[in-house]
Amino acid sequence: MTKPIADLVVDLATGRTTSRVLVESCLARIEEKNSKAAAFISVNASGARATADAMDALRASGMEPSPLAGIPVSVKDLFDVKGEVTTAGSVILKNASPAQHDAPAIARLREAGMVLMGRTNMSEFAFSGVGLNPHYGTPWNPADADNHRIPGGSSSGAAVSVATDMAAVGIGTDTGGSCRIPAAYCGIVGYKPSQYRVSRDNVYPLSKTLDSIGPLANTVDCCAVIDSIMASTPIANETAANVSHIRLAVPQTLVLDEMDPDVSAAFDHALEQLSKAGVTIEEIAFEELSRIPKLNAGGGIPTVEAFSVHRENLASQDALYDRRIAARIRQGERMMAADYFDILEARADLIETAARMTQPYDALILPTTPIVAPLLSDLDSDEGYQHFNRLSLRNTLIGNFLDRCSISIPCHRRGDLPVGLMLMGENGKDADLFRVSRRIESILDAVR
Repeated sequence: MTKPIADLVVDLATGRTTSRVLVESCLARIEEKNSKAAAFISVNASGARATADAMDALRASGMEPSPLAGIPVSVKDLFDVKGEVTTAGSVILKNASPAQHDAPAIARLREAGMVLMGRTNMSEFAFSGVGLNPHYGTPWNPADADNHRIPGGSSSGAAVSVATDMAAVGIGTDTGGSCRIPAAYCGIVGYKPSQYRVSRDNVYPLSKTLDSIGPLANTVDCCAVIDSIMASTPIANETAANVSHIRLAVPQTLVLDEMDPDVSAAFDHALEQLSKAGVTIEEIAFEELSRIPKLNAGGGIPTVEAFSVHRENLASQDALYDRRIAARIRQGERMMAADYFDILEARADLIETAARMTQPYDALILPTTPIVAPLLSDLDSDEGYQHFNRLSLRNTLIGNFLDRCSISIPCHRRGDLPVGLMLMGENGKDADLFRVSRRIESILDAVR
């Protein structure tokens, strides 16, 4: 079912398939793959079948709620789904009361008739860019069947569910790259919207300042249509941008450092092909980006805000946490309030400065991550974990820190380990970024 959502919509509308067929295909893949893939924490097979049958009946009578009715979707274990327990990838919350309401983003998908397949695995409390989970197992990146490579995080299971055809789309969250990192490592598309677009109500928080909600899917168009549903806005313009009108900027500060050979080769090849196709690409210094790691050196905004959420549980149930996640959260305990407000003030200044600098361009273009997915064994030591977590998050968190929309698109040659190319637009200009991304995707697909 690696088809784009647009193709599935046509297949459903013309009777070439049914929702029940799509759901049974996903359930068969889950049955076959999930014991190794560890994409799902829980699967609602009976609920998925019942919804599929209901959507098929409505479509037969011409009363389906939307063209997407009956398409299977996975949901990160961070979202409230009515009647289910939101555990946020932890064991601490497993005995919490079931949710009384769907999160608004999930409610809108349900209203469109999409089929919720189950809850996907994730980094505990969404606080990691690598996707490890000691409680439910670390999802296996399907890009390498022979070696257990990390899937990226924190929306690890969401990416793996899509890359292995267990769902047509996965719903994730993105605080420092948690949709885009696993998309890049697993070879699919991941989108982080402008934060305000999608309600974060009834979603377990990591950082109220940086959290956002986005889709992971097979194409840019798939992400655009799911984003529009969750944001409850129409797709402003479904066309692709004219290639001769696209102007992109490659930052020369920070984001190209420590690139491994696979990423460097794929990124250079992508830039070359885009230039040949007529895209204008310019290098800019963007030295202000070097301020972001310095501001985050003590843990930054997420650690303070996460500690405010977790301090009571850490005091009483510390042993039940992933020790690495607990250590990151505890950094927030040591930060002074004055330092926290200094970072917020510096962030506001950087957002304003960056907006002026990048105004002439349609988007920034950079590698989503400077490395391909490392082996799980490379993260056995704390030093290895910290090293690869830092590199995984370094480029993507720029989009959250600067409050921008951003997307990761595969740019590697088919058969190679996945590499993501990231486009970063302006806050509020999501529709413009989708138009540019459609064109960039089509150029890259033609030469991969």
